[in-house]
Amino acid sequence: MVLIHTTNHTYSHPFPTVTLAFFLRYCSPQLNPFASHVLSTDTIASHIDPSTGRLHTTRIHLKKSRLPPAVMKLLPATLTGGTSDKASYILETSTVDMREGWMATESRNLNFVGVLSVVERQLYAVPKTGLAAAAAADNNNNTTTDVETKVVYRSRLGERIRDRLGQAQAQAEAAVSEGGGGFFARLGARGIQRSIETLASTKTQDQLGKSREGMRMILERLRQTGVMGVLELRKMANQRGMEAAAH
Repeated sequence: MVLIHTTNHTYSHPFPTVTLAFFLRYCSPQLNPFASHVLSTDTIASHIDPSTGRLHTTRIHLKKSRLPPAVMKLLPATLTGGTSDKASYILETSTVDMREGWMATESRNLNFVGVLSVVERQLYAVPKTGLAAAAAADNNNNTTTDVETKVVYRSRLGERIRDRLGQAQAQAEAAVSEGGGGFFARLGARGIQRSIETLASTKTQDQLGKSREGMRMILERLRQTGVMGVLELRKMANQRGMEAAAH
């Protein structure tokens, strides 16, 4: 079973600023308190394609797990390690085309994929009407940026259980009707799968709202202090963090 959640949003900021905010959104929890769940961020690769002028970047984020406690409780300890305090590696790829006015991103979890796969794709773009006007005027003074976010959830745990049980699933369901059966028999592969996907979907919708608020905070700081101001604030926040860790 696969669940797909799609949202659309418009930022009241020009495309270059929104693009910059995307790359700065996890730079410091002092700048973006909605990113406190992000433990670290590293850039793996970044290059400009000379034939297209597009910027291709690959980053990896370490975040507190998106799997909510309710999902963890559904799973046996053999899959969770006996604790719900988990961190998840997120692989993020992005392509930016400043000339055409769009940025495509994709984020996916690298661990827990045996339980739940979450793939988030976003397309940031200058509004088509604004892009046409900008091209005619030979500038990039559009004041808004559209973004479409599509999140795909897929619970592979339920699929594996269903494949392994096969005919035994029908027997387990029959046992349930008679009051018997174990954990998976009582809940059923489809039930586990649906529960994991639905709970994770609800959690992610909440996170998408927080993500937009975090982007707004970075955008406002860029508007008020400029790029150098934000970078200086990040430097100061990192220094305070290092001093606190030393003590």
